[in-house]
Amino acid sequence: MIKRRRILVTSALPYANGPIHIGHLLEVIQTDIWVRFQKARGHECYYVCADDTHGTPIMLKAQADGISANTLIERINREHKRDFAEMLIDFDNFGSTNSLDNKALCERIYLNLRNAGHIEKRTIRQAYDEQAQMFLPDRYVKGECPTCGTADQYGDSCESCGATYSPADLKNAISVVSGTTPVEKESEHYFFKLSSFEEDLVMWIQSGAVQPGVARKLNEWFTQGLKDWDISRDIPYFGFEIPEAPGKYFYVWFDAPIGYLASFAELCARTSLKLEDFFKVDSCTELHHFIGKDILYFHTLFWPAILQAAGMRRPTSVHTHGFLTINGQKMSKSRGTLITARRYLERFPCEYLRYYLAAKLGSGLDDLDLNLSEFSTRLNSDIVGKLVNIASRCAGFITRSASGTMSSGEQSSGSLATRLPEPQLYAEFAAAGESIAAAYESRDTASAIREIMTLADRANQYIDQRKPWVLAKSPEKLLEVQAICTQGLNLFRALMIYLQPVLPVMATKSMHFFRETAWSWESAATPILGTRIAPYEPLATRLDPKAVAQLIDSDPIPPPLGPANMVTAIPLAAALTPVARSTSNVSDTLSAGAAAAHITIDEFMRVDLRVARVIAADLVEGADKLLRLKVNVGELGDRLILAGIRAAYDPQTLIDRLIVVVANLEPRKMRFGISEGMTLAAGPGGKDLFLLSPDSGASPGMRIK
Repeated sequence: MIKRRRILVTSALPYANGPIHIGHLLEVIQTDIWVRFQKARGHECYYVCADDTHGTPIMLKAQADGISANTLIERINREHKRDFAEMLIDFDNFGSTNSLDNKALCERIYLNLRNAGHIEKRTIRQAYDEQAQMFLPDRYVKGECPTCGTADQYGDSCESCGATYSPADLKNAISVVSGTTPVEKESEHYFFKLSSFEEDLVMWIQSGAVQPGVARKLNEWFTQGLKDWDISRDIPYFGFEIPEAPGKYFYVWFDAPIGYLASFAELCARTSLKLEDFFKVDSCTELHHFIGKDILYFHTLFWPAILQAAGMRRPTSVHTHGFLTINGQKMSKSRGTLITARRYLERFPCEYLRYYLAAKLGSGLDDLDLNLSEFSTRLNSDIVGKLVNIASRCAGFITRSASGTMSSGEQSSGSLATRLPEPQLYAEFAAAGESIAAAYESRDTASAIREIMTLADRANQYIDQRKPWVLAKSPEKLLEVQAICTQGLNLFRALMIYLQPVLPVMATKSMHFFRETAWSWESAATPILGTRIAPYEPLATRLDPKAVAQLIDSDPIPPPLGPANMVTAIPLAAALTPVARSTSNVSDTLSAGAAAAHITIDEFMRVDLRVARVIAADLVEGADKLLRLKVNVGELGDRLILAGIRAAYDPQTLIDRLIVVVANLEPRKMRFGISEGMTLAAGPGGKDLFLLSPDSGASPGMRIK
């Protein structure tokens, strides 16, 4: 029996000066999957978030648009809620940091801090724009880097050399607001004494509240010594005015995390929940924050210290993820790689992006790349070719040969699983629930997806081996066909239960197909027999690679080569990547269209072309052109292949990809190891090299004919 947990979860607040983009979606999808998983396991779990609405950028954008700041943030809030809802992000509450609840909480927490002696007044000097009559945040001052001389750098750090400094250090500095040269001016500010909490923060971090990589980064800051934190800003500023301090406003990073509490308070007002149950010091509940690694300082130092100083509990865990790149590039509007949620949603099913990101998200801080060519290939292979393929292959036989009723099994006694044709196979699927659950729990959705897709391969292999389409030709075999397809549909059902956190709509449609009303995680442990299924309706459609490439405004990405039946249309010598040659010849990759000597059909038939799944991919130390691929070739087992494709592929993007290999090539000892096969690719070479991938329905070990 799983102990029922009470969990409050948040993701970082999107800033209310622009639309939701695909970088925001990475985080909320990761969080939403984790929350849905917790609910499927029977835990009491709540997910709250809000728009981050205060600060100088909001104020200046509203002025530029000729509207009030309130009008701006209200419009953005509607747009954000719409986009999140269409991406199936199931918030229990989505609020705004400009709410009355947040104002009251900010004032209460600040006064608690002040009265406890944790706030100190100090006079500081900072950049001031005399024309705009306002103090300038560091990012609103630009100039030449004082270290390397690079022009057009912000007032806090240099993007070229990485140096950090103050705006006063910049050469030829100008105000971003007016274009004039700023001056220095004194002002009284309010500081939170962060340095007083250093020892407690170290203990909290060592308790396992953050990932090991985050702990190492935080230790660097502790070595330098924590600095007290300026939590005030001067008028003009859009935000909450500090109590008993006219003209002074809370810095946006003070009121933003308090917005988590405020959003939860709104949920409490609609339900029987109580804020104090989740935020008192001795609470037995859990508090989890999901964030990007760019806001570590605020969530792992300032925020837990503020909570402690205010007499509240600190977070149970802060879960940090890496950045998202598009086709290997930083997201950039000028490059056309800043994909908004709206642009994506107008073109493709939301669940495809949820699945793709889940298949790449681990529990660490590594950056993720949305490779648009791989996006279409993976979705067409995994969702259409494997997962949905199971149901579509089996449902028709049940409908046509058994009036839509699944087999009740041949035995009158025993468990339901033992009444299936292959009870041990179903037992494997049921037993996998715990390891898949462990992967979800640790936020390693990539591992969960890999295990689920391995099971999907097993299900397809079972159907391939039993060949119900052949048996259905004999009337006396129809009961056997019914049993085989009942087994196949139950395997599909287990997979959809495991994928419910990632593909909630597809899972719901599948549940209705089985005429069920609810699934819990434990539902996968027991198959269903003797019940009627609903008419099968397609659950997914193939993606057009050319349409996917048009998500960005740059030149379209060449679509992936090949369905499987196109492989033999390419001259063999033009398609093989010479992975088994000596290293000095690896660069001599032959491309499609290159001249090749004729071979006889008998010679060609000796080449055993097989579908393989990449299960590991690494750089080869000392080699500048090779990747070491570990591939699974079905019943032929695993192979290690040295492939000269390093310039074209990030090894991590190849994990789980289906490729085509020469399986009967004699192993060849090379300088960097033994290569046990050869990959198939086409292109002129270098970066312009494309691995051949089979079409939907393929599985490891399948022979290319």
